[in-house]
Amino acid sequence: MIIESLLTRNGAPSGKNVLAKLRVRALRRGVWFRVLTRAERAQMELTMKIVKKIRSLFLAKVVANIVEKLLEAMESRVVRLTREVGSALAQKLSGIAQNWGNNSAGDWTADPGFGRYLAVMYMNTPSMFKT
Repeated sequence: MIIESLLTRNGAPSGKNVLAKLRVRALRRGVWFRVLTRAERAQMELTMKIVKKIRSLFLAKVVANIVEKLLEAMESRVVRLTREVGSALAQKLSGIAQNWGNNSAGDWTADPGFGRYLAVMYMNTPSMFKT
């Protein structure tokens, strides 16, 4: 199923009723009502209540868009900044270090811990020093 593969790829719960588990998780994090419109919530509720397996490509696309929206809203700030800022900073620092003669600096871009470290450092940097 398209939705299950999307959810399991992004670390969301998998199982018999994936959408119901995602709904519970979104409610607990306070995202369900804040992020989704009334129509999107109704669409998800009806899909969970009526459909056992999504066969319609149109319905799958609609539900996939809603699920992506929920998963993005539930993503932690550190994970988001690691993806957006940490990897870019790691590439810049790696390039600088390689220009200075550090041949092993090429591995820095592939290290998720280094990207996370840079993201946390970015989070803790005062806004007046950010460019």
